[in-house]
Amino acid sequence: MTTTVTITGTGTPLATHDRAGAGVLVRHDDTHLQFDAGRATVPRMLSAGSSPAELAALFLTHYHSDHLVGLQDLVLTHWTMDVYDKAGRLPIFAPNGPTIDFCEHMLDIWDDDLEVRALHNKRDPHPKIDIIGFETPEEPTEVWSGGDVRVIAGPVRHEPIIGAVGYRIETPDGVVAISGDTLVCDEVADLCRGADVVVYEALRMDVIATRPPDKQYIMHYHADTRLIGEQMAELGVPTLLLTHLIPAPSTPAEKQAFADEVREGGYEGEIMVCDDLDSVTLREGSIT
Repeated sequence: MTTTVTITGTGTPLATHDRAGAGVLVRHDDTHLQFDAGRATVPRMLSAGSSPAELAALFLTHYHSDHLVGLQDLVLTHWTMDVYDKAGRLPIFAPNGPTIDFCEHMLDIWDDDLEVRALHNKRDPHPKIDIIGFETPEEPTEVWSGGDVRVIAGPVRHEPIIGAVGYRIETPDGVVAISGDTLVCDEVADLCRGADVVVYEALRMDVIATRPPDKQYIMHYHADTRLIGEQMAELGVPTLLLTHLIPAPSTPAEKQAFADEVREGGYEGEIMVCDDLDSVTLREGSIT
């Protein structure tokens, strides 16, 4: 048995040709779980050897567009694939408030398309999804379980966003934590404590601080690389995957700078400054 963590998208709202929108795919044997669905999530999932039809569940961290803009594509693709692959129902979990509101209305603009396709194909025009909201917990709380896999949601600090969460996935192979978008904070530490792999968004504060004042607002609610290093060192996390990279690196030196700044925070574990489709595998206590 193995658990594989694949970064389906490392990008931000600023589009680049080589980075899809935010997303992480976690697979434990036949249990496939997707976290967030930014732009181009579906083709990245297919490249990773998964598909919307294979998902056991999908989880959203918050309602920023770069984490949601691929969700309609994923759901409509799931509906289309059901003709051929007999996809099961897809539960979509999200914190109550604006994120769940988006989910409940995301297909409204596709009503005509679904109706005409369903009429022609003689099938149900309603995609097989279950939208499941949960109150943003004050501390890490289980929101889903399947077989020997648990998914736990916990609050993070992404103000002024309401109800942003991160996730912790526990399998027999180990523990994976996903920060979502957040400041480095005690709430993230609670999700990451005892984790084998942490997927953390990362921002190079010194670089953003050189930009004009009206371009510096993203410093207020994203995770500084050096503080990530301090926190991960304190928690003793073995493997750190950096994603949602701000600013997006385009050269090896720019990628290395993310890792160097995390090291300045004191972290000595394994660091991967991720490109799309980078992955690690947990197996019997080891990580490869």
